[in-house]
Amino acid sequence: MTALSTPAFAQDHAAQNADIAPDMPAKFTVNTDKFDFIRRDVMIPMRDGAKLHTVILIPKSAHNAPILLTRTPYNATLMTSKAESGTMRSVLQGYDNMPDVIADGGYIRVVQDVRGKYGSEGQYVMNRPLIGALNHTKVDHSTDTWDTIEWLVHNLPQSNGKVGIIGVSYDGYTSLTALINPHPALKVSVPMNPMVDGWMGDDWFHNGAFREEMLSYIYNQDATAKKTAIWWGNQYDNYDLFLNSVSAGALGKERGMEQIGFFRQLLAHPAYDSWWQQQAMDHVLADLPLKVPTLLVHSLWDQEDNYGAIALYYALKQKQADQPNLWLAMGPWNHGGEIKEASTLGPIKLPSDTGLYFRKKILEPFLAHYLKDDAVALPKRVSAYRSGSDDWETREALPAWDCTKDCTTLHLTAKYQLAVNGAAETSGSVSYLSDPAHPVPYVQRPVITRGAANSAWDNWLSTDQRNAASRPDVATFTTPVLTQPVALDGQPLVHLTATTSGTDGDFVVKLIDVYPDEVPEQRELGGYQLMVSSDILRGRYRKSFEHPEAIPANQSQLYQFRLPIMNHTFLPGHRIMVQVQSSWFPLYDRNPQTYVSSIFTAPPEAYKPATITIDTAKSWLTVHTAASATP
Repeated sequence: MTALSTPAFAQDHAAQNADIAPDMPAKFTVNTDKFDFIRRDVMIPMRDGAKLHTVILIPKSAHNAPILLTRTPYNATLMTSKAESGTMRSVLQGYDNMPDVIADGGYIRVVQDVRGKYGSEGQYVMNRPLIGALNHTKVDHSTDTWDTIEWLVHNLPQSNGKVGIIGVSYDGYTSLTALINPHPALKVSVPMNPMVDGWMGDDWFHNGAFREEMLSYIYNQDATAKKTAIWWGNQYDNYDLFLNSVSAGALGKERGMEQIGFFRQLLAHPAYDSWWQQQAMDHVLADLPLKVPTLLVHSLWDQEDNYGAIALYYALKQKQADQPNLWLAMGPWNHGGEIKEASTLGPIKLPSDTGLYFRKKILEPFLAHYLKDDAVALPKRVSAYRSGSDDWETREALPAWDCTKDCTTLHLTAKYQLAVNGAAETSGSVSYLSDPAHPVPYVQRPVITRGAANSAWDNWLSTDQRNAASRPDVATFTTPVLTQPVALDGQPLVHLTATTSGTDGDFVVKLIDVYPDEVPEQRELGGYQLMVSSDILRGRYRKSFEHPEAIPANQSQLYQFRLPIMNHTFLPGHRIMVQVQSSWFPLYDRNPQTYVSSIFTAPPEAYKPATITIDTAKSWLTVHTAASATP
């Protein structure tokens, strides 16, 4: 036995440790005397026994104050701890918070982790389906919202018992689910850039084409509860990363994503089957009365969810009973751009801060009208920013979904010209070679992963399209220089007639405002090509989104689909352009151009070049001609 292991040494060692007091108390109490708010971290019980982590910020001056709730998968603690400060306005700087509305407005701020994320118990499911055929449990986002509001109104004596729910993107989606069997205390909902239909045109697909750039989001969001597993790549340029991995399915498997339930669902449901249709919130809410005043917020350059708010607006607008509780605001923003300073659109300078206008002139009075006791006038039913002429308009409704009158037609011509309301040519065609080995990048390379500091992701919809126009695999059609303004709004309808030498293929159509060759007040905009509306259609879905079928090689086919909503004036001195191409990479996965049962698992040998021939006499875009609106 050594000297160090003797009983005497052990006794001396214990005596020494007994004299050392721990630095860290069992529970530390923060001195908040100089804070202007009270912070509470609570676990709110749900009906199934799970408890959801909820952060509550109560202004110390709060009395008879309304509550603004956000339910999020993005970390409630982080969202309410944006500064090392005792000032509520400072700690709410950042995503979804808008301190000039929430803190300055005297609201009690509540942010909750949805079940299974960060501090909340339970199991996380991406866009958890509602109770029913796809969810046999007794809980969903609707019930969790109901239970949360029930707890809040009984445990916050500083409140007036009125609750509003608000949020961007996924948090916009949870603001929609709150409208299903809403709690009586829920007085207003503001879904901003909400996820509505992930297949038709929001995060995951657009008209059947998979948004490959969203793999990183799925990995980060769905692999672990606290985002401890982070998407990685050994190549700086995502163009190379996705190209070398061949397919989205193969790349996901390389990253171990088959462990993730939502990734497995993507592989199992590449078409618009009942699994997607039953979850589409525009379908769900159209069948229910809209009992809660709802302000839908849409960004005209939303790089992630530019489908949902408008699809939901039209779905609800069709029901007369829903109209009294329906409002819409749309502005020149990217995804969530309305919650922050917004005096630019990409590199384009706007005359004013359009985000501030929205918050002060539209959002603040809407919330105050329903959540506060003093009378505040409501904004107009539809508030829409008109890009190009750069002013705000108000109207009672958006133009009709189908353009049956007051329409402008943009005809493609065999001479690569675009004829505005001109007579269509009796014959002619334009061809290009689409090669999956050299797809058209959606932004100038290198393509940096979304979320990285130098990524172009946030503003890719407003990036200059000249790089695409210069490629031989992009067909470009342009008007002469305009001598009169052309004001358009609504959703352009693409009527494209084409053949392909392959048996599948994608069709991307972009409507573009081409700036004058010289812009004296901002010279870098000389010749700038700004997309004002653009989208993609996967050719196998040209007849049915639910039942794909091969394209007959070298046979003329009609590809008809709608582009996202626009509200734009093409000014004199500008030109109108339409670009047509068959890849948009790696925003969307490559179409092999050979029909396979699932593009997610297409083998390398399936990817083959194809010649695309556009029948210009039978190809055009139809857009609603803007009527006069109140500035």
